[in-house]
Amino acid sequence: MLEKKSFLLNSKKYKQNLKKTKKIFDFFYSDYKNFNIPLLQSYEKSYNLDFSSTTIKKFFKYENIIILGMGGSILGTKSIYSFFKKKIKKKVFFFDNLDQNLYLEFKKIKNLRNSCFIVVSKSGNTLETILNLSGIFSQSLMKNKLLFITEIKNNLLMSIANKFNAEIIEHKDFIGGRYSVLSEVGMLPAELMGLNIKKFKNINKFLKKKSFVNSLIKNVAGIYTLQKKRNNSVILNYDSDLNDLSFWYQQLVAESLGKKGKGISPTLSHMPKDNHSMLQLYLDGPMNKFYTFLSTNSKDVTNKFYKNVIVKNIKFLRNKNLKSVLNAQREATMNVFKSKNIPFRHFVFNQKNEEELVEILTFFVLETILLSRLLKLNAFDQPAVEQVKIETKKNLLR
Repeated sequence: MLEKKSFLLNSKKYKQNLKKTKKIFDFFYSDYKNFNIPLLQSYEKSYNLDFSSTTIKKFFKYENIIILGMGGSILGTKSIYSFFKKKIKKKVFFFDNLDQNLYLEFKKIKNLRNSCFIVVSKSGNTLETILNLSGIFSQSLMKNKLLFITEIKNNLLMSIANKFNAEIIEHKDFIGGRYSVLSEVGMLPAELMGLNIKKFKNINKFLKKKSFVNSLIKNVAGIYTLQKKRNNSVILNYDSDLNDLSFWYQQLVAESLGKKGKGISPTLSHMPKDNHSMLQLYLDGPMNKFYTFLSTNSKDVTNKFYKNVIVKNIKFLRNKNLKSVLNAQREATMNVFKSKNIPFRHFVFNQKNEEELVEILTFFVLETILLSRLLKLNAFDQPAVEQVKIETKKNLLR
């Protein structure tokens, strides 16, 4: 991951917040070293995952991987799959909403009997996940092919797993769903996809890397300075393989920081499509947003446009391919943003490998934790969400 451009901030307030953020980081780092942030253990190479090579061998043989979960139980895994899907040979299907169309898609899966099923819920009582399992469940289809990732306690998933003699992987109680991507929740599916999960653990390396820490502190200070007037965070994504990463980031920020009347509202823009729908608002609407550009330097495998008779005589497309056009559009947008003093940052993936993905995952997690400390919020709970769950049960009991 390379951050090419960062927030255009040079105000007195930003410089004050930069000093404040450095102090916050020092306190955070001390807490981390003293194991006072348990969930970050799963980001370390020394973290012991609660599944064995025997489990991997047993389930690796299946052609399809079907994953059921909601929110943080599945978004991290979707991010990993989307990022690497061009090199993953298996087919992976996700059930992450209550939608009858998903059941129709399930019936269309080829070689369905050559599938394993992973069901993820930290609490073990997630309503949507249990209903989706019920909607597709077949004892003859899923026998000896079921994996449950949940807390080891009395919950609905545990009772279902025990009833059907399914394998149970522990979801550690100190790891919240939205922070669980490098725990069993994300690493078990990643290994079944054929990825090298040893390359996903680098937090100690990053925190000793001066450029990483400096970038982290500057970005946190920048967002903290902006958020009072610009509390809308827009991700401008120029690679569809990063869409699920953007949705993971959206949940991470919204659920961690949206409390006590404070928060940052993250949204996703698919570029350059949104040039023709949202860009007018971004450039000339309310100046209450800051922007994160995401792009890749991966090789373009498409044919050059000039070989096509339709664009043969268009001068500015001579010797151009799809990647060069996207780059030109992105650079043009950033240039206009700069001319209008619209704050933005740009993350580029050069190799699109495990190391780069885990770097951005770790960066965003640490950024969120540091922001929560600056805003004096608890980054690890979601009390308002629990209210909706309680009300839902009341309605169903009527």
